[in-house]
Amino acid sequence: MSDAAEFREHHVDADGFRIRYMTAGDGPPLVHLHGAGGLRLNPAHALLARRFRVIAFEMPGFGTSPENTRTADQAALARTMAAAARAIGLDRFNLMGTSFGGRTALHLAVQAPEQVAALILESPAAIREPGGRPPSGTPEEAARMLFAHPERVPPLPAPDPEVQARTGRLVARLRGPDRVLAREARMRDLATPPLVLFGTLDRVTPSTLGRHYKALLPNGNLVLVYDAAHAIGTDRP
Repeated sequence: MSDAAEFREHHVDADGFRIRYMTAGDGPPLVHLHGAGGLRLNPAHALLARRFRVIAFEMPGFGTSPENTRTADQAALARTMAAAARAIGLDRFNLMGTSFGGRTALHLAVQAPEQVAALILESPAAIREPGGRPPSGTPEEAARMLFAHPERVPPLPAPDPEVQARTGRLVARLRGPDRVLAREARMRDLATPPLVLFGTLDRVTPSTLGRHYKALLPNGNLVLVYDAAHAIGTDRP
């Protein structure tokens, strides 16, 4: 099954944005929020679509969507994505956030616990090491940061300079501090115990960060994925 097998493109209007999303599969809904590189379907999406109705949103300002100069922070972005889920008829859903999207997903779960049936944080960037940075540089340099075995992965497409520039401005504005103690305090009260995944070879959000999630989420589950880097869904789907 290819990464994009059976996935279909749709759009929904929510919170003043026109939001693109890809969907496939039947079963309980699973909303996915992507990382700072934008929406990229990977082998994990295809596998999840065998058991779930997967809705992979492209958050406003990413990809080919217009520049997003309105969203002030990730808490606001989370409110927009909650509105997008409601707009496509999802009152309650499983929620998965990857990297940058993991921070957005965590905000959403804290803000609207009644909407989130289960929470999965994949290589989450909700807590970062000082001086950490997202993958950047040439496609080859980014691949070495993202994947455990970049030689096994098709080459990343060269980014469109205009898309890269406007996405970079958005990510820089929404990135926020490495740690937000007020949000971390609210993590302890999450109604849904999350599943937190880190790759053992991750150089973007190192697996050692898992200790913070274990301390803040005593009812959560921390899983270290062997022989995976930041892009777990590609390395070890």
